Amino acid sequence: MTGASCAIITGNSIMIVSIGVDIVEIDRIAERVAAVESRFRKRIFTAGEIAYCESRAAKAASYAARFAAKEATMKALGTGWAAGVGWQDIEVVNDAAGAPSLKLIGRALERFQAIGARRAFLSLSHSKDAAIAQVIFED
Repeated sequence: MTGASCAIITGNSIMIVSIGVDIVEIDRIAERVAAVESRFRKRIFTAGEIAYCESRAAKAASYAARFAAKEATMKALGTGWAAGVGWQDIEVVNDAAGAPSLKLIGRALERFQAIGARRAFLSLSHSKDAAIAQVIFED
């Protein structure tokens, strides 16, 4: 499944290039990252993401939100996870105030530039049971 592609036109400028959204069950991710030597955790998350999630009281929710962000990003890129974009080509980073944003490298960055995007916006949220992420790419 790929993200929605659309354009909002204001005058002569196109603002939104693509949108992706994903929701995951926190328990599903918690089971996969629980082991100290979790292959899933090492394959999906960067060292920075692991350090961040492990420092949080709600570790599982933090991992789940980041997993949803990676899935939403792949949808917005129009690639899904099978088209050459690696999990670690997408990293969720937080600024000093705690706001999340995306850091793209490798094939993810190449695809981002190829679709004409210049800015990425990320929103994360979670409840007791689920985590959700929305990604918006603008020109």
